[in-house]
Amino acid sequence: MSQPTLYYVHDPMCSWCYAFRENWHVITKHFAGQLEFVRLLGGLAPDSDTPMDEATQKMVQRSWRRIEESVPGIHFNFDFWLLNQPRRSTYPSCRAVIAARELGGEAYDLKMTYAIQDGYYQQAKNPSNNDQLTTLAESLGLNGPEFSSSLESAKTEQQLQQEIAQARSMGADSYPSLVLQINEQTRWPIAINYQNVSEVIATIEMCLE
Repeated sequence: MSQPTLYYVHDPMCSWCYAFRENWHVITKHFAGQLEFVRLLGGLAPDSDTPMDEATQKMVQRSWRRIEESVPGIHFNFDFWLLNQPRRSTYPSCRAVIAARELGGEAYDLKMTYAIQDGYYQQAKNPSNNDQLTTLAESLGLNGPEFSSSLESAKTEQQLQQEIAQARSMGADSYPSLVLQINEQTRWPIAINYQNVSEVIATIEMCLE
């Protein structure tokens, strides 16, 4: 490998990933030119048509409140729980990121992730639904029918499963996760810090030394 690689394992519908997104931006800016950055979809919750039960809804809402209390500047639109029938199903949004990346290029990985997060957490939209994901893709300038076809294709599902398997092979089974690969033999898990990104940067620099 030409230079060390920082892997970022995430899920677009993971609220803690949403809480970390500005820190990720700071990290990539700080290490630009020093590291290669690879984003992998972790796949938080498989496909399901079953409505989310009340206990799970309350668990997720508690997580949102905990994030609001502990991460400066992060707020959620709780109207989501009144306006939608939520499902514990994040694989569709993961496939949407892959489809957007395939159609629009690497930059659309981040663009689609942010569109899903903003739609879910700020606009109370349900990104477990393919039609909603297609609308978000169109808002980014992607072709709706092409995106919808890619979203539901076997190729996109295969890519998702490959990324999930790669993440798990690195021990990244919670989201978000950071893994720094120095060379073929040396790989370091990097502790996530939501309040102080400087500590994350310092840990990466220490591993690089």
